[in-house]
Amino acid sequence: MTDTSLEIEGLRHLEIQANGLAFHVAECGEGDRLALCLHGFPENWISWRHQMPLLADLGWRVWAPDLRGYGQSEKPVRLEDYAIETLMEDVAALIDASGAREILLIAHDWGAIIAWYFAMRRVRPLVGLVIMNVPHPGASERAFRRPQQLLRSWYGLFFQLPVLPEKILAAREARAVARIFTKTACHPERFPASIVDLYRTEALRPGALTGMINYYRAFFRGGGAGRQRQLGTPQIDVRTLFLWGEQDMALTKETSKGTEAFVRDLVVRYLPDASHWVQQDAPETVNAMLSAWLAGEKPPFAGGDS
Repeated sequence: MTDTSLEIEGLRHLEIQANGLAFHVAECGEGDRLALCLHGFPENWISWRHQMPLLADLGWRVWAPDLRGYGQSEKPVRLEDYAIETLMEDVAALIDASGAREILLIAHDWGAIIAWYFAMRRVRPLVGLVIMNVPHPGASERAFRRPQQLLRSWYGLFFQLPVLPEKILAAREARAVARIFTKTACHPERFPASIVDLYRTEALRPGALTGMINYYRAFFRGGGAGRQRQLGTPQIDVRTLFLWGEQDMALTKETSKGTEAFVRDLVVRYLPDASHWVQQDAPETVNAMLSAWLAGEKPPFAGGDS
């Protein structure tokens, strides 16, 4: 298989000022309908390489930013700079800077945590929400207390330690960052050297690993999770597509169940042959589901239960 991941037609790289920071944003497509794609840990904008051309062809202007602390975006040093409320403000500020009239929010992993809360808190109007491989905070609360999930969540506790996580991830030119993808993907051929090397290089930028890990520290040790829990989980009324790679090394399938109680207009699709990195591991399947859903049609199934 030939990977042309870094050869996205019409790709542009922008620097966008938002919420007091300079964000690196990869852009393709044009117009005033914005598809804003939020990556997760330990990724950057390139995680959306397979979806950006599709969305542009469907008439969206696509923005895939490096989130604060990541890649070529600025990296504040204080723990409180990574509070979940601040991360939502980043999304709002990027939307405002775009000048778009319609916003489609697409998110994976940490980006999806931000997106769930962004939609719940109705920070800005959305015409659609697409979530990949992160459960709704309200639906998953009970499942996260069960032994099987607690064992998978060990890294979240490890990341609360100072300094040591950064040292381990940075060792041997960020070999551990590369292995996160190559050893847990269902289709490691989808992660060629060009992509893995980019993830490693961007993670080794000064301040990046601390910024990336501070998402976890600010959410748990910094109290972000508790503050959001106190605000409750009002029902999301935005049309939502929820995609889940079943071979997720970090999250059990059980954590995804019950989401329909928290989202009024929800479509769920499971991908049995995809990992946590679902949009990179199974891009053709994800893109077919995304295309159908955006067209107002029922997305195809991939062999998992609905």
